[in-house]
Amino acid sequence: MRLSSSQNLNKNYKKMSQSINNTFSKTGKLIFGILLVVLCFLGIVAFASNSEESKSELNVKEMIFSHIGDAYNWHITTIGKEHISIPLPCIVIGQNGLDIFCSSKLGHEGHFTEYKGYKIAEEGSNAGKIVEVSTGERPIDISITKNVVSLLISCALLLIIFLSIAKKYKKNGFCKPTGLQAILEPLIVSLHDDIIKPSIGKNYKKFTWYLLTVFFFIFINNLLGIIPIFPGGANLTGNIAITFVLAALTFLLTNLFGTKGYWKEIFNPDVPIGLKCPLPIMQFIEFLGIFTKPIALCIRLFANMFAGHVMVLVLIGLIFVFSQLNVIAGLGFSFVSVLLVVFMSLLECLVCFIQAYVFMTLSALFIGMAQVEEHE
Repeated sequence: MRLSSSQNLNKNYKKMSQSINNTFSKTGKLIFGILLVVLCFLGIVAFASNSEESKSELNVKEMIFSHIGDAYNWHITTIGKEHISIPLPCIVIGQNGLDIFCSSKLGHEGHFTEYKGYKIAEEGSNAGKIVEVSTGERPIDISITKNVVSLLISCALLLIIFLSIAKKYKKNGFCKPTGLQAILEPLIVSLHDDIIKPSIGKNYKKFTWYLLTVFFFIFINNLLGIIPIFPGGANLTGNIAITFVLAALTFLLTNLFGTKGYWKEIFNPDVPIGLKCPLPIMQFIEFLGIFTKPIALCIRLFANMFAGHVMVLVLIGLIFVFSQLNVIAGLGFSFVSVLLVVFMSLLECLVCFIQAYVFMTLSALFIGMAQVEEHE
């Protein structure tokens, strides 16, 4: 009976893996087609802008950082000279006390206006931020910006996906998974059994909830970041403030739940006495390692996602640059650029998963290193 049940289980998993592979292959082809169409459209727009405004100069640096930076509105597209964007609420505490108003009151890119004594700075260290007109200083700014909206969207997606899966388990028990449940169950089981449990040890249940949450949070936000249309396009994980908070959570869990053996290894490591006295060389190195590990987590995720977005935008910007120099040169490079951008975009899909996987794996290892037992 046990043998037959295990054989049935293996058959079910083989069928499930085949269906997952078919789903991903179809999805990959669809994504490739959509990206190709979108990028070809960008090339056409480049040549249209060249014919209409041949004497205008494109600031590629400004174009790149305006796309990957935070903003008080969510820019959708530009038709002619008309900017189509979603205005977001601005909430500031400054010279008038608490002020709440729509970002459209401050104008749009290239045509900023003043409202209630506030404006968006166009240059200097506060460029792109709300400042007071009279003093030029920043008020207390708690506005709902583009990154905040993207954060709320990703959190809503996480809740919808995993609450629906939990509802299925509650209703059907351990029956054969279907749909999204069938896609995510092997991934969750693999992360739990192959990464979290071996890395942390017997106390793994205490940290499983955080590690799985941070994996899917990073993964979903990475995917949303490479989608060029709303509700995608926000560079959330390419913002160092977000990666800093995620690394700080790993830092807190690692050190707040660290065992006595972990702290003993830091302040009284098992090394020759000459490395501990009279100068606490090893103690200093071990103590410094407490902070360098989360810093590495923060910088790694930020740098990889930021660089990927910049590379894609640079390749797109070069279409505009070459089209302004010469129509033939622009036409020739636009074809090469579109192919490179499609390749980079598909590579970014893989990087989205890898960066979430690496962040979760390193977090599990760091937490596991703090769960050591004292040696007898």
